Amino acid sequence: MKTTEPGKFSYLLLGIGLGAAVGSVLLARKETRDLLRERSRKSLDYLNQQAAKLREAADEIAKRGKEFVGPHRDSVKTDTEAETQAYQEEKRETLGG
Repeated sequence: MKTTEPGKFSYLLLGIGLGAAVGSVLLARKETRDLLRERSRKSLDYLNQQAAKLREAADEIAKRGKEFVGPHRDSVKTDTEAETQAYQEEKRETLGG
């Protein structure tokens, strides 16, 4: 029996080829996972930065709103109290109380 039959040699080459292919696929999977992990980390950092900018803008808008409403808030409160008092007096007069 010969040990260098063409069939056995082709099986050896086929095994080496398959091993190399499986090895490269497994390596590619790790590289792909690493690439995806890095991109997701960068995306998360970007989203956190944008959220911080949005938070700052919202705080600024709230501050401006308070500055705008601040002086008028007391007059609205006074007007509301005066209207409440006028309503109660009118109610007393109409009900005879």
